[in-house]
Amino acid sequence: MPMLTRSLKPVDGAIKLLIAATLMASVVACSTSDDPPAAAATPFTVKLIGFNDFHGTLQSPGTFGVNTSIPTAQRPAVGGADYLAAHVDKLKAQNPLNAVVGAGDFIGASPLISSLFHDEPAIEALNRIGLEFNAVGNHEFDHGSTELLRLQNGGCFTTAGVADANSCKGATVGTPAPFEGAKFKWLSANVVNTTTGKTLFPAYGVKTFNGIKVAFIGMTLQATPTIVTPTGVAGLTFNNEAATVNALIPELRAQGIESIVVLVHQGGFQSSTSLSDLNGCDGDLAGSDIATIVKQLDNAVDLVVSGHTHAAYNCSAGTVDVKTVGTSVVSTPRTAGLPNALGRLVPVTSASAFGRALTDIDLTIDPTTRDVKSVTATNRLVDRTDTTVTPNAAVAAIVKAYNDLVSPLANKVIGAISKALPATASDAACNMPAGDLIADAQLTATASSGFGDAVIAFMNRGGVRSPGLTFASSTAGEGDGNVTYGEAFTTQPFGNSLVTMTLTAQDLKNVLEQQFAGCRGQAAAATRIMLPSAGFKYTWDGAKACDARISNVTLTRNGVTEVLVDTSGVVAQPTKTYRVTVNNFMATGGDGFTTFLNGTNLLGGAQDIDALTAFMSAYKAPAQPYVLGGNANDKGTARILRNGGTTCPTGAAVNS
Repeated sequence: MPMLTRSLKPVDGAIKLLIAATLMASVVACSTSDDPPAAAATPFTVKLIGFNDFHGTLQSPGTFGVNTSIPTAQRPAVGGADYLAAHVDKLKAQNPLNAVVGAGDFIGASPLISSLFHDEPAIEALNRIGLEFNAVGNHEFDHGSTELLRLQNGGCFTTAGVADANSCKGATVGTPAPFEGAKFKWLSANVVNTTTGKTLFPAYGVKTFNGIKVAFIGMTLQATPTIVTPTGVAGLTFNNEAATVNALIPELRAQGIESIVVLVHQGGFQSSTSLSDLNGCDGDLAGSDIATIVKQLDNAVDLVVSGHTHAAYNCSAGTVDVKTVGTSVVSTPRTAGLPNALGRLVPVTSASAFGRALTDIDLTIDPTTRDVKSVTATNRLVDRTDTTVTPNAAVAAIVKAYNDLVSPLANKVIGAISKALPATASDAACNMPAGDLIADAQLTATASSGFGDAVIAFMNRGGVRSPGLTFASSTAGEGDGNVTYGEAFTTQPFGNSLVTMTLTAQDLKNVLEQQFAGCRGQAAAATRIMLPSAGFKYTWDGAKACDARISNVTLTRNGVTEVLVDTSGVVAQPTKTYRVTVNNFMATGGDGFTTFLNGTNLLGGAQDIDALTAFMSAYKAPAQPYVLGGNANDKGTARILRNGGTTCPTGAAVNS
């Protein structure tokens, strides 16, 4: 078998100096094997196995199809750490020259089975799956850099020096104790400690195949501070993704490295009219953040493995455009990629999320030039019905052990719903059933005198996680319609606390206008429609300009309706004040909602999951289940209305 070596390189000095091309690099490196043999005489292939946005999803997230034309009943069960390991092993067996890589968000926003134990279960599973290099994502910073460093290095979680009862469970679950830490390496080329001037983790890792070095540069989106609470990113600077990569190229080439892969936690979406095929690149991700990054990359970059959006796409020689033509589904292969700074098409991939899929990538390397000659990529489902793979027994045992520990809490019924409440848009206006329920829960928790006196609550849609609340009974056997604590936690896993503040009517109009890409400081490629509580309604029009999209804002309380903004978009009483509840992430300007920073008389409240649990208790048998739209203040109509449009936008195209 050919020998492999692997090294890691941290970056010293300020990244701004790197961007100015004054690289100050550390000379620290590490190797995991003996010196490699002489380089191969002929081109050879290296297999990369990529995935992204795992989010501690140790158990199957459900069924998934290769595209949206596949009938629901025909979509196989996918994912689960045991099958993810098995499919990785199957691909590795095809080529001894291989590496398993990730594009971030492998922890954070995790189901209870991982998050209750501080995401140590996810790390232990990923160690056994064989992950080697992983870019940091925004969710890696949910609990701050100190906690992330602990997860890398090992050791027990402590509070004020006292070990947490839900940490270091190795003796119970069959893993080393104390917690072993990640055997893979997080990479953070664009994340700099403001005190030391060094990157938080190495900027890149290097693995050697047949004497040829391949570099993996890892980073997260520059906008991470806008979507993570301030405590999570305290003391860190997040720099431009493309400029960071380009500044590293001379250093890599000085080491004789020409084969360069970027692992970046940023992404895009296929066009809204596509069938979102696993291997599609419809619309070439036009207007997306990842397209903007690639457009600025040095020509030395050979491949980009991306993530963040939870979308599947394959912009490479393996692209397949899948469309509905009449009553047929037609597949058309084509060579795709995203143009770099010189216009050359660079392969860019993403493998959905939650371990549903893997990207199978073959790099053909010319040993003479040490560069990548060609890239072929295919996204493959992690199919649990595939009889050619056997689930990894060691990983399955770890998952079972943690599930046994968490089940008494996770399977507790907290309430009931009359039908499924998905965490996806139900219409072009962007109403979201699960988000409505959460907003209602947060208003209820903070409406009483002394607890906030709130009259409105807003929930950020990114904080409502897939699949939402399902109606069908889970394998726990709680019964159709019943909601368990575990299901509620999966839907709202961040552990944010509630904050109630005073805002003016003008502030309310402004923050609603701030939902749209490029408006009032919102990210240029992100439209983020919030979910309001019962009784609060408004209309938006994506065809109009910034600050003119919101109209007909009303608030109904106890059957009495007040007009805050009229049908022409004029604020009736700009200085009138209202008590408004959001989570602490939003209260500190998260998701670009800086208007909430204008809030006064702030009052902290319960954790979001506690508010949701308390709210659902009113809908637990023998009481009637929660009914979407059943609140009298909604008057039987949707909370968000829209003029025009056919789909709920999430990117720059607000009038889609």
